[in-house]
Amino acid sequence: MDSEFRILVVDDEPNSTKLMRKILSAGGYNADEENSSVNALEKISNGDYDLVISDLQMPGVSGLDLLKAKPQHTNFIIVTGFSSVDSAVESMKSGAYDYLSKPFNIDEFKIKVKKALENIKLNKQLRDLKNEIDKNYSFGNIIGRSRKMLNVFEMIKNVAGTKVNVLIEGQSGTGKELVSKAIHKNSLRAENSFVAINCSAIPENLLESELFGHTKGAFTGATENQKGVFEQANGGTLLLDEIADMPIHLQSKLLRVIENWEIKPIGSDKVKKIDVRLISATNQNIKELIKEKKFREDLYYRISTVSITMPPLNERKDDIPLLTDHILKKLSVRYDKNFSIDAEGLVFLMELDWKGNVRELENVLERTALTSADNIIRKKDFKLSVSGSEHLSDGISNITGGLKELEKIYINKILDENNWNKQKAAQILGIDRKTLYKKIKEYNLE
Repeated sequence: MDSEFRILVVDDEPNSTKLMRKILSAGGYNADEENSSVNALEKISNGDYDLVISDLQMPGVSGLDLLKAKPQHTNFIIVTGFSSVDSAVESMKSGAYDYLSKPFNIDEFKIKVKKALENIKLNKQLRDLKNEIDKNYSFGNIIGRSRKMLNVFEMIKNVAGTKVNVLIEGQSGTGKELVSKAIHKNSLRAENSFVAINCSAIPENLLESELFGHTKGAFTGATENQKGVFEQANGGTLLLDEIADMPIHLQSKLLRVIENWEIKPIGSDKVKKIDVRLISATNQNIKELIKEKKFREDLYYRISTVSITMPPLNERKDDIPLLTDHILKKLSVRYDKNFSIDAEGLVFLMELDWKGNVRELENVLERTALTSADNIIRKKDFKLSVSGSEHLSDGISNITGGLKELEKIYINKILDENNWNKQKAAQILGIDRKTLYKKIKEYNLE
């Protein structure tokens, strides 16, 4: 049912509008009819309808006049008994989504209406995506304010509404699966399945079955038919994580699947059509693997119509305060606590060398939060959570504005969150009130 859309059919011949409305209602659509083009002009101008289906030739106000009056978000299908190329071209130039010639074929009418509404849904989703990044610089569960992460957000927005295959590259722990889920969640497939499989975690002799499925008796231990992940994800999105670890002989089979979007389960002689949005991820350099003959070049180009590179945490240390705040809020909910971190502790985190990326940051914060004396994490509390000097970087040159700017931002944040209760803020920050007053004056925070 597509009752969420409002459709208006316009024709000066009542029999024509009644027929179109009857077809639309039978298809589950919410449709109104109007035989006065003058009245229709007012309704269309008000932006009350998602789709208008209008006759071209009408007395007083023509279908072309109605088309020119429509709001930007409204799709328009012109119906004309004068099926000349000129009238169709003119209507398309003026912003019509499509046109129909009288007498129209009912099946063709249904198809064009369906496509017009799908186009409306896609455009709405893309408009919503442009506003997805909120004031905390988040995109779903992905957090960041650095230029590199904002570029990632932009890439997600650009590819989410398309069908192209996407390759996500980056070190372990950078959030590649979060990006794939964000693409799925913000696509037209969002209501269908998201299926993920780690190609490196499955034994080579079982991976083909996991991908394409098998029939009962296909091999020893195959006691029943089993769907592979391609079939499980049919209509939705499939993530092939660590695709670079896929054996070379399976790469050729995967290539054939992507070329034809057909699978054949092990032990079956029947081919099944599939409709899957494919996202692949890797922490390896596939181009180097191609040179070493460990990865097929033709498969690489098939899976990487668009590539997104996740930056390591050490290249976006500006994001550590945001990430820390986000992680501590999640931990507070999980453990029914109110975890926070003082400024000195936050500075310490930004001085570390995060070889394990965001995943390591999450683990360190969780261990430290659970062992802190009063739910306020301080620098000294990290002694049990980091192994020592081998983690320390050469400095904090990646921090925009330096420590002073970081301290100013963090103190202001704690004050705002506590309604400028200076005593409480000082306690959370791990400093006395006198020092806090000096910092407020120094940074002109009043």
